[in-house]
Amino acid sequence: MPYEFTSQGQALLAEVKSFMDDFIYPAEKEYAEQQREVGTHGYPPIMDKLKAAARERGLWNLFLPHLSPDAPGTKLSNLDYAPISEELGKVGFSSEALNCSAPDTGNMELLNHYASDRVKEQWLQPLLEGEVRSAFGMTEPDVASSDATNIGLRIERDGDEYVLNGRKWFSSGAMNPRCKVFIVMGKTDPSAAPHKQQSMIVVPKDTPGISFGMEPHVFGYEDRGGHPEVIYENVRVPVDNLLGGEGEGFALSQARLGPGRIHHCMRTIGVAERALGLLIERALQRTTFGSSVAQKGLIQDWIAESRIDIDMNRQYVLHTAHLMDTVGNKAAAVEISGIKVSVPNMALKVIDRAIQVWGAAGVSQYTPLASMYAHARTLRIADGPDEVHKMTIARREIRKHDPEFRI
Repeated sequence: MPYEFTSQGQALLAEVKSFMDDFIYPAEKEYAEQQREVGTHGYPPIMDKLKAAARERGLWNLFLPHLSPDAPGTKLSNLDYAPISEELGKVGFSSEALNCSAPDTGNMELLNHYASDRVKEQWLQPLLEGEVRSAFGMTEPDVASSDATNIGLRIERDGDEYVLNGRKWFSSGAMNPRCKVFIVMGKTDPSAAPHKQQSMIVVPKDTPGISFGMEPHVFGYEDRGGHPEVIYENVRVPVDNLLGGEGEGFALSQARLGPGRIHHCMRTIGVAERALGLLIERALQRTTFGSSVAQKGLIQDWIAESRIDIDMNRQYVLHTAHLMDTVGNKAAAVEISGIKVSVPNMALKVIDRAIQVWGAAGVSQYTPLASMYAHARTLRIADGPDEVHKMTIARREIRKHDPEFRI
């Protein structure tokens, strides 16, 4: 299916590239130094300068299509946003500088479409303005959360309130002092049909009964805001904090994860591009056995394979973005699952080649490659493991031949 970028999207892409060159890349060293100074969950002051510069240039909330006319941000299609998100993926903190970082992006989309007017005013507006951050509570330590019907946290109605009891973990960013609100998925009716048992609800972080337990690291990395266990013990919130209606949580999770998955893939294309650039840079700098590393046939093969892999996956992502814009997320479900499997695996191959060329430095903190690898590997689990997405694709393919096929 043919697609074409709009002139507005291309103009904003040029602005983002310029912003990256003028502000983001020059700030990498200072950001890292400030992060070390303020600690794992601290807030590097340079982020305020970067955010102010982004807002001044109109580069704010670019991720969110179809906003109301009075909301901040520029309204882009998924297709137009894809190359912009790719650029932002090249530096870990750049998405936050433009208020386009996960999990806030998915949470803002949920609030925009499904929250009550009161909740929108209380939480969506501050998130759109970048005044607060948010977290998303779906994964649980005691069950296989890739099957959402396993979710165990209970959401029970008591008069004008819902009461939450249970545990979540990998609620990314929840330890960040700027994180003020959670969106939590739990069961409101365990006796309902399997995909009608779950609901989503908005829970302010300072609600009584919320505490923190385990603080898992990711391949040894302590990410800003962490991925903590969040414990809910008789946590009470107003009834109108519910997103949508009771039993709509599974459908809402799919609505949220569709754009979230493609955003991850867009950014990961950028990660792979930067890794390839670092590979070539190092290959040109080093000599072994009488010639530069770049002159070795094997390295040239790696460079060529990486270019082919990146370009093929980029086209797959752009095709999927176009489908989401034209026929909707549900109709593009197979393609969304496909890129979610293909892109992280591709990026891992490219990053691994770059690490190999950098040698000892590639696995150290002195290049971004080790962190890139850890987070790309995590994406093979986050927002649904490869196996679940492959199952989705396989079932759709089988049903083309046998519409009655069931498992």
